Amino acid sequence: MNAHSRSRFLTSVCPHDCPSACSLDVEVLSGNRIGKVRGNSAQSYTDGVICAKVARYAERIHHPDRLLTPLLRSGPKGSGQFREIGWDEALDRAAEAFLAAERDFGAESVWPYYYAGTMGLVMRDGIHRLRHAKRYSGMYDTICTNLAWTGYVAGTGRLAGVDPREMAKSDCIVIWGTNPVNTQVNVMHHAVKARKARGAKIVAVDIYLNETMRQADIALLVKPGTDGALAAAIMHVILREGLADRDYLAEFTDFSDEFVEHLATRTPEWAAAICGVPAEEIEAAARLFGQTKRCFFRLGYGFSRQRNGAVNMHAALSIPTLIGAWKYEGGGAFHSNSGTYGIAKKMIEGLDAYDPKVRLLDQCRIGAVLTGDPAALKGGPPVKAMLIQNTNPASVAPDQNLVVKGFMREDLFSVVHEQFMTETAALADLVLPATMFMEHDDLYQGGGHTHLMLGPKLVEPPGECRSNHEVICALAARLGAEHPGFAMSPRDHIDWALRQANRGSLEEIEREGFIDTDPPFERAHFLKGFGHRDGKFRFQPDWLKVPLKSDGPMGAWETMPRFPDHWDVIEAATEALPFRLATSPARSFLNSSFTETPGSMKREGGPTLMIHPQDAAELGVGEGDFVRVSNARGEIELAARLFDGVRRGVVIAEGIFPNRSHRGGQGINVLTGADQAAPRGGAAFHDNAVAIRKA
Repeated sequence: MNAHSRSRFLTSVCPHDCPSACSLDVEVLSGNRIGKVRGNSAQSYTDGVICAKVARYAERIHHPDRLLTPLLRSGPKGSGQFREIGWDEALDRAAEAFLAAERDFGAESVWPYYYAGTMGLVMRDGIHRLRHAKRYSGMYDTICTNLAWTGYVAGTGRLAGVDPREMAKSDCIVIWGTNPVNTQVNVMHHAVKARKARGAKIVAVDIYLNETMRQADIALLVKPGTDGALAAAIMHVILREGLADRDYLAEFTDFSDEFVEHLATRTPEWAAAICGVPAEEIEAAARLFGQTKRCFFRLGYGFSRQRNGAVNMHAALSIPTLIGAWKYEGGGAFHSNSGTYGIAKKMIEGLDAYDPKVRLLDQCRIGAVLTGDPAALKGGPPVKAMLIQNTNPASVAPDQNLVVKGFMREDLFSVVHEQFMTETAALADLVLPATMFMEHDDLYQGGGHTHLMLGPKLVEPPGECRSNHEVICALAARLGAEHPGFAMSPRDHIDWALRQANRGSLEEIEREGFIDTDPPFERAHFLKGFGHRDGKFRFQPDWLKVPLKSDGPMGAWETMPRFPDHWDVIEAATEALPFRLATSPARSFLNSSFTETPGSMKREGGPTLMIHPQDAAELGVGEGDFVRVSNARGEIELAARLFDGVRRGVVIAEGIFPNRSHRGGQGINVLTGADQAAPRGGAAFHDNAVAIRKA
């Protein structure tokens, strides 16, 4: 596109860590710039609707603070002092450090570390091809999905569910464990469609009166980590009042007299004492669900943030099953379609070179790994070199003080491939400038819907920015790593992956920009059986046989309840730590992304702590006063925001603000723990007991 071309709108995909994975129309201007970004109306889940932060993407892609050249550390670790170098020198230095670590400590001393800064399959997952080819340490990704996915699949046997577009055909939409006004705007869009067209009721279950709760017809305000109690009591009422679908249960589930006996003791009064929702509200919600055939449960990732999250997800999922809602269009449940696409990733990930004997290091325990904890290292060598892409662990990983301590080791050589000088990049030895999604080709799948989408390169990258794929392939050549995938372009990878999976081809997906992979109604609603071998939904799951990848059982799995219940393993408030803290997502940030853009920072202001006015009064704290929030892991200061939309004893800190935004330069994750929850691991970011005092 030359400098005299007029602007035009081209199709793309939002790459960020969000189930909506919106299909976009991007205005491409002359001078290698973009203008407006809007939702693609032809893709029927996006339906023309996107969040405000992505609509402002020109702020981010053309930001003056983008990294543009490779940088080599020139001062002490963590000083932020770097000097510019060329790409050849940068790649040579990285390769020399990796080869030295391999020579002196073995290949497992190199740890490629990544996550979901991009959800593109080529750019996110190509790092696996390098680690498989070199037998570098793997990464057990525990930062987001483990607890929610495990709880869902414990019931269904497959990570799939009802097409979320069916929300528009529902008579009751239950939004539980997610705040879509902040995090998945399309969920709210389709729910409101049903309200307008059908008079559908929207029910929201959450731990504070966020914007989704305020827009709901019924808002059930629970204490953190008590969803299982609420779900069990709702099912108690449904059974007591004869609202369960007994014929459906007999055909499709393991429903038993023992389960009935269990629920008989889980009364609304019992649950109210645990979760804080009044018994009469529990009764009313249960009757609404039981009397509404087209009842759709949209279950979110909030379940992944509590130590009992797998049990809570399974309990909430059991409600639509008990009433037989799966039988009806607009009924049933949905969490993620990530298990349905079947994309062939052998070339992208180098799966034919995978060696199961190579250790997997826990993503969330990066602090323990980098500080030499023998258990975290699985008894193997220390990590001496790292390549980090698509994530900012010095800000987003739990137990932040330990993470930073690990990165400060003089004998660790870390390479960070990034778009901005993040907290992690500032601690690195070598920083490489990265492209953004409109500057490379990639393939995306929507965990929150049913579409495969092409994100083509629309503009040239600024300065010397290079894509993840380019960096991985250039390092492979210097490291002697061999695999056919290193010789393929991103477009080659996309075409190969689609063809091998019988999902069409690059040429076909280029025509519209996406392919709808919506399965037949009967499969999506599990009407030919659930994913377990006997086709039955499990009210009594076998937690150690949930069919998901696993690095083995973790946490106190032996005490997990047999049936849906409240499992009391959360970090309880004590006399010394009397408050429960949740670190919920902000509307204008996505993890630590978008904290660079002026529009997002202006809307969010600065880091605050929502605290109930009566709790604040007892502490002698007024609006805007700074409070010191602490536990054994660390301490930070936040400005108090008096807020009566929480249960007493619960406090909320929205958003992962840059560490520098806080007094003392330490972010919210100094307070979160990296201990792994049962049964398959996962850090409980919203499950923290803390003390609060006026600063």
